[in-house]
Amino acid sequence: MFLTKGSLHNHEILPDGFFDLIFEIKSGQLTKVSLTGVWTKQIQISIPKNTRLIGVRFKLISAEYIFKQSIKELKNKKADLPMTFLGCEYFDFNDFRKFTDSLSERLQYGLKNLKEIDSRKFELFKILYERKGEISVQELSNKIFWSNRQINRYFNSRFGFSLKTFCNIIKCNSSFSQIAKGQLFPEREYYDQAHFIKEIKRYTGVTPKDLFQNKNDRFLQLSTLREA
Repeated sequence: MFLTKGSLHNHEILPDGFFDLIFEIKSGQLTKVSLTGVWTKQIQISIPKNTRLIGVRFKLISAEYIFKQSIKELKNKKADLPMTFLGCEYFDFNDFRKFTDSLSERLQYGLKNLKEIDSRKFELFKILYERKGEISVQELSNKIFWSNRQINRYFNSRFGFSLKTFCNIIKCNSSFSQIAKGQLFPEREYYDQAHFIKEIKRYTGVTPKDLFQNKNDRFLQLSTLREA
C-alpha cells in the first residue's frame, strides 16, 4: 500500500518476477483498477497527489488460473480493468482487513471452479520461486518432465520473454534486500563483482551503489525494504 498527500510522486518500479493488480483510491472511493504485466526493465511511474494505491502481487501461474489470460501483451505495461472486476466495486477500501478478506474470497471462489490444472506448471513455478531462478533449464526440465523447448514456448507465448530472462529477473530481485542494507558484493547467485554489477544494471538501469543510495526515494521497492 502506498499513500501520497499534497504532491505528485515520481518513482521507478524495478523488475521482480511478479505481476500486479492495482487499486487506486481517492477520498475513500475506488477510482481505477489496473493490471500490470511483468516488468523486464525499470519503469517510471507517477502517482497523483492525495491518492492511495493498493497493489496485490501475483506469481506468474496466476495469469492462467486466476485471470485466465495471457499477459504477454502487458509486458512492461499496464491496462485498465472494469471497475466491476472481481466485484471490487463492493469492497470496503477504508478497512484494509475487510478488503483483503473480500478479495481472498473472490479469488478462492475462482480457483474452486477450475476444471483442469496442469501440475507441471505449478511445480515449474514452485521450483523457480523457491530457488530464486538458480537452476539450469536442463535440471528444471528433468524435474518436471517437460522439455526445454516446451517450457520456453510456454514462457514466450504467455508472458513475452524466455525462461532464462525470468530466472535472471528473480535473481536480480533477490539481491535487492542485501543492497538495501548496503551489501554491495554478490552472494552465490553471481560469478563475481563484475557479473553482479552487469546483471543488476541490465534490469534496473543503474549500479548496486545507485540502488543503495536511492536518492529521493527514486526506487520504490528499495524504499519499502528499508522501512520493513
